[in-house]
Amino acid sequence: MEWIYLLSGLFLGWSLGANDAANIFGTAVGSRMVTFRTAALVSTLFVILGAVISGGGTTETLGQLGAVNALAGSFTVALTAGLSVAIMTNMKLPVSTSQAVVGAILGWNFFTGSPTDYGKLLEIVGTWFFSPVLAGAFAVGLYLLAKRWLGNARIHMLQMDAWTRLGLIVVGAFGAYSLGANNIANVMGMFVFAAPFDTITVYGFFDFSGTQQLFLLGSAAIGVGVFTYSYRVMTTVGNDIFRLTPMLALIVVLAKSLVLFVFASQGLERILLSLGLPALPLVPVSSSQAIIGAIIGVAMVKSRSNINFAVVGRIATGWVITPVIAAAMCYVALFFAQNVFEQQVVDRSAQTASGLPATPLQTEVVPFKNTVQLKPVDCDLAGPLILETAAPAVLYPSIH
Repeated sequence: MEWIYLLSGLFLGWSLGANDAANIFGTAVGSRMVTFRTAALVSTLFVILGAVISGGGTTETLGQLGAVNALAGSFTVALTAGLSVAIMTNMKLPVSTSQAVVGAILGWNFFTGSPTDYGKLLEIVGTWFFSPVLAGAFAVGLYLLAKRWLGNARIHMLQMDAWTRLGLIVVGAFGAYSLGANNIANVMGMFVFAAPFDTITVYGFFDFSGTQQLFLLGSAAIGVGVFTYSYRVMTTVGNDIFRLTPMLALIVVLAKSLVLFVFASQGLERILLSLGLPALPLVPVSSSQAIIGAIIGVAMVKSRSNINFAVVGRIATGWVITPVIAAAMCYVALFFAQNVFEQQVVDRSAQTASGLPATPLQTEVVPFKNTVQLKPVDCDLAGPLILETAAPAVLYPSIH
């Protein structure tokens, strides 16, 4: 039964692969420097690596926005988010999977009466505006550096072509890794609190957690989406907004990849905090917004008149309506799931007063003569609560 519920998450992964792969190699394929088959292979491999190795940080952020704690609820959230992305993809619009997932989670919060962390919501929405601006700034800086370097370098045209092709593949691999690390939360994050898998110990060397198993499945679904349906959107990103040269394609992909990386890297966050510097939030940002921000940034410096603002306007419209559509679809779907199909879409027993899942209790044996010592761990209570009992040793919960 658990596998049936996971199908919607796999569908959402397929939708992300079909749509967001265009943001990794769309510019390279659009400029005909990298073949679609090569782009699909590199994307799939490095998306899986990024998701399994570095996908934890952004997942925690989505859990704080709304902890979907029942499998039927997780199924509905993922299904409606995936449907909204699929609708936009069919219209050849590179929409944001992040926005669709956030909208669907808000729909679940509204339907179940679960509290919404509006501070976290504002943090996430803020990145929707900041990430394309940051990508544009990165792209402008990289473009100016490349222009200065190429002006002083004496490289044969054929050699430059070969280095550019290699650079597009390397940067694309980095972009795919960053996409997996940053956006796997959009695919499987809603299943984490209701994860159906147990930890697997591999040959006694390392543990493969239930969450990592979810991430592996989700990233594999992304790969299927890349191979089966991403070419349509790649042509929109690579050609329709602004005609890109191969070197500009490399700069745009690198700028977008840097944005996804800085919003997903727990290591970078620790380094900045250790230096007393403010760290960017670990948030699943929109790779669509980042890549388009980078393209517009380069276009503004190089040739503003060649920007197709009509296409930009269509894409921006898709960004606005996607979370609204996802939230409305999720609310209606949850109504049918609960009242028609009689599925449990929220686990009230697993929620605390804040609406987040209660931390599982651990038990300890404490010898304490004729008493039960209920001693909260890491709690600000003045002291342990003592109850009379005839038991010489008892089990009590440690509250973390």
